[in-house]
Amino acid sequence: MAKLEILTFPDARLRRSAEPVEKVDDKTRQLVDDMLETMYAAPGIGLAAIQVNVPKRVVVIDISDEKNAPLCLINPEILERSGEEQMDEGCLSVPGFYETVTRADRIRMRALDRNGEPFELDTDGLLAVCIQHEIDHLDGRLFVDHISALKRQRIRKKLEKDQRQAAPSSTDSGRRRAI
Repeated sequence: MAKLEILTFPDARLRRSAEPVEKVDDKTRQLVDDMLETMYAAPGIGLAAIQVNVPKRVVVIDISDEKNAPLCLINPEILERSGEEQMDEGCLSVPGFYETVTRADRIRMRALDRNGEPFELDTDGLLAVCIQHEIDHLDGRLFVDHISALKRQRIRKKLEKDQRQAAPSSTDSGRRRAI
């Protein structure tokens, strides 16, 4: 297994729409395993393949306290939504920020599992919110799209500043650069 790099907002690659997985094979299962390792190490409770620069409709989730109940969703789609839930959400691609987002409280969804077997799931609460959050990623949306433009802009500016400060400057290399 391999820990993957997680893209961070405002990286434009997070805005791509993910493509359906045509065939669940060993390569897909390896991606799932790598995503789980990455999610647990981050630490997080959900991760979409687009967040690790793989534009495929693959999601992993584990909301258990023990981190021993992984859920794999391949080509997930929401069939029904009902109710309304407000919950503080964070995101591995928007590190350090949490905002209240309104989503459906109860959903019915279908997907393929890690072995390519279709299944449906009725769920509510945190798992329903997490599934909606991750499917948003597959469609090129982030949780910050559900908050005010002003808050989103402040988050963007802060993360851009953090990224600039983390990047080594050209003078740090000790070498001259060729033009």
